[in-house]
Amino acid sequence: MSNETIVNIKKSILHMTHYSKSSHVGTSLSIVDILYVLYYRIMNIDPANPKMPNRDKFILSKGHGSAALYATLAERGFFNKELLDRYYIDYGVLPGHLDMEAVQGIELSTGSLGHGLSVGVGMAIANKLDNNDGKVYVVLGDGECNEGSVWEAVMLAATLRLQNITVIIDYNKLQGFGRTNEIINQENMAERWKAFGWDVIEIDGHNLQQLEKAFNSKAERPKAIIAHTIKGNGISFMADQLDWHYRSPNEDQLVAAIKELEGKL
Repeated sequence: MSNETIVNIKKSILHMTHYSKSSHVGTSLSIVDILYVLYYRIMNIDPANPKMPNRDKFILSKGHGSAALYATLAERGFFNKELLDRYYIDYGVLPGHLDMEAVQGIELSTGSLGHGLSVGVGMAIANKLDNNDGKVYVVLGDGECNEGSVWEAVMLAATLRLQNITVIIDYNKLQGFGRTNEIINQENMAERWKAFGWDVIEIDGHNLQQLEKAFNSKAERPKAIIAHTIKGNGISFMADQLDWHYRSPNEDQLVAAIKELEGKL
């Protein structure tokens, strides 16, 4: 079941980016396993009641990976899959960067990098003040961690010992213009988060068991999961290739990618 669902989400991403001739397919594919575990195994959510007060909230701070979240929400039943055909096109309904007014299930409009964690910390503080046991999960890109506002939020969350927030760093080691650690070296990513006062777990971001265990682990402080991922994961000719930050699959590439995915079922 899990493999079929993940393949379906990835197929949707490929169709969406092909049809709209849009970018960020590699960015989206790197987080599908993370989203699957959150939306199918971890978070307290109800597609039939998406605004229930005690729900867990998810923020995709790297909002350019929107195709992955739209596809996951549609697969999970938050909205009709037919809307995926109206992604990132003129007169469409699903913008290229996430829009919380577009469809049910999106907690925050994102895309201007570095803002998601600050808002997530605010949500976590609000839940504590309201005695609301809902948790907050935020996915950051590794390149996004170059932004100073990320670290302001990191410091505040640690100071307040917000145990109700978890950050997942999509550590695929590529960003818009090259290798992440060649642009700003973050090879000591885990040590940085520990130094700022977070509980840190380092895992394979494509291993469902490791992801689930990391999410379920007890933490005395806010939790950071360093998820080592591969940009373009699941498609051999896209994997770990910077080109797929910007390219969209043509017809032949779409057919080849879908065939490769279906061969894994």
